[in-house]
Amino acid sequence: MGHRLSKIYTRTGDTGTTGLGDGSRVEKDCLRVDAYGTVDELNSHIGMVIATGIDAFIAQQLLDIQHDLFDLGSELCVPGYSAINETSIDKLEELLDAHNADLPALKEFILPGGNLAAASCHVARTVCRRAERISVSLARVETINPPVIKYLNRLSDLLFVLCRVLARQNGEAEVLWDKNRHQTTQEKK
Repeated sequence: MGHRLSKIYTRTGDTGTTGLGDGSRVEKDCLRVDAYGTVDELNSHIGMVIATGIDAFIAQQLLDIQHDLFDLGSELCVPGYSAINETSIDKLEELLDAHNADLPALKEFILPGGNLAAASCHVARTVCRRAERISVSLARVETINPPVIKYLNRLSDLLFVLCRVLARQNGEAEVLWDKNRHQTTQEKK
């Protein structure tokens, strides 16, 4: 394992550059830094979902995903390094199928909300989509491990399904989009 930081501030980034895991220096606003920074933000939001007091089984699944995201972020931080693979994606798909099996079919769009856990998970889902978009942009200009984008895509799907599951905790429900909310009672009939 690499060395530990004994001093948190180094002053090496004071001019707007940062060091990648391979020792090279880049601008702090480059796509690679934006990608792994957004994955870090996503990981933090998943930590918030766990902290809302969700079911221990789902919390453990999300904790495992947090570890995967740390690996994924390290891939983006160290050009040429790979840690995420098809097995990682298969695990997400298994979770997706298991959680989705008991949910009713979607007939309406769902608004982000329902309860604190579901709303927090919706925030994580949208940050995941942003991490995916930035990674796609990065892949256009630099080489990244292809499973990174697949993992983020599948994770955003899983987070959506978990939003639905979490919204149903303790007999609660999802908040459905009412496209007819501006019509009068007579027009809705």
